[in-house]
Amino acid sequence: MPWVKEEDCVGCGVCVDKCPTGAICLVDEVARVDMSKCIRCGVCHEVCPEDAVRHDGEKVADEVQANLEKTCEYMGACARYLGREEEKHKCLQRMIKYFSKEKLVAEKTLTLLRQLDSR
Repeated sequence: MPWVKEEDCVGCGVCVDKCPTGAICLVDEVARVDMSKCIRCGVCHEVCPEDAVRHDGEKVADEVQANLEKTCEYMGACARYLGREEEKHKCLQRMIKYFSKEKLVAEKTLTLLRQLDSR
């Protein structure tokens, strides 16, 4: 999914003009993508003269770090609210189950998407 690297966006509006669904607008001279309108066509990536429209694959490391931080936050909260240090480990195990489920959903979705491609 596209995102705009704000420091690289010069507000030229090319992506706004070329977006077939009107998902991009300029706010304070910086492009913003309305993901509820975006159809992931890639046009914005192709037309940006400053290469400011980026792909979310670049954010994987940030998302992983955010997941780790949130998990640590939850672990601490479980110990505080439930009154026992061992609740941290239980919380960690629940988060592992949660992310394992997310992985399974992604894998099954990819399998079905690949089947669409072979039709």
